[in-house]
Amino acid sequence: MSKETNIYGTRAIIEAIKANKEIGKIYLQKGLANPLSKQLERLIKEEGISVSYVPEEKLYKLSSQNHQGAVATISPIRFVDFSQTIETVLGGTKPGLFLLLDQLSDVRNFGAIIRTAECTGVDAIIIPKSGGAPVTDDTIKTSAGAIFNIPICKVDHIKDAIFYLQGSGVQVVAATEKTDDLIYDHDFKNHTAIVMGSEGKGVTSGVLKLVDAKAKLPMSGKISSLNVSVACGAFLYEIVRQRNIN
Repeated sequence: MSKETNIYGTRAIIEAIKANKEIGKIYLQKGLANPLSKQLERLIKEEGISVSYVPEEKLYKLSSQNHQGAVATISPIRFVDFSQTIETVLGGTKPGLFLLLDQLSDVRNFGAIIRTAECTGVDAIIIPKSGGAPVTDDTIKTSAGAIFNIPICKVDHIKDAIFYLQGSGVQVVAATEKTDDLIYDHDFKNHTAIVMGSEGKGVTSGVLKLVDAKAKLPMSGKISSLNVSVACGAFLYEIVRQRNIN
């Protein structure tokens, strides 16, 4: 598996999408309105690809070539099929453990979470096609290579993934401060999916309405929240603790 590659030029990106390349993110120059750019924007919307509208200077930092107002990153990993992965895990002999990332945006936090997830036996990580952190060289580096050892699934919407998991007998628990229930009050010995939110807003309100339970970590200091990758580690290791009790 190679490192992340940038491709540039509107037509080249259109052809990459049509060829089913693993597009990580697309950067489009603000204000473009030519027919080819409009065609690319339609494809981006249809495929649910993450996109940012940026100044031209940003594009020149990504590519010194004639980018024509568009640069895309090709993901260095191949994402796996969501439903097939879930069914394979649930067909095994051990309780499944899944991690859903709801609008996580920082690539280093993403990498750190992947590393901890791999160390704690998470069976698959589920991310949205758009609105989340892309897989970059920084993600790979921060994950210490763990990204190549754990299945990562992309779904159109996190909500759809939650419905599917619940319908498959998996309890879905959101890590959130918007509850009185501590993580230690929950039983994680059966099939479980943990939802972690974004760095700034946490788990979105729409997702919180769907989950089976909410849980938080006890906080004793003056700072009221933890870094999301640290909080994720605490959640995952509580699950490990419970599942290793004789």
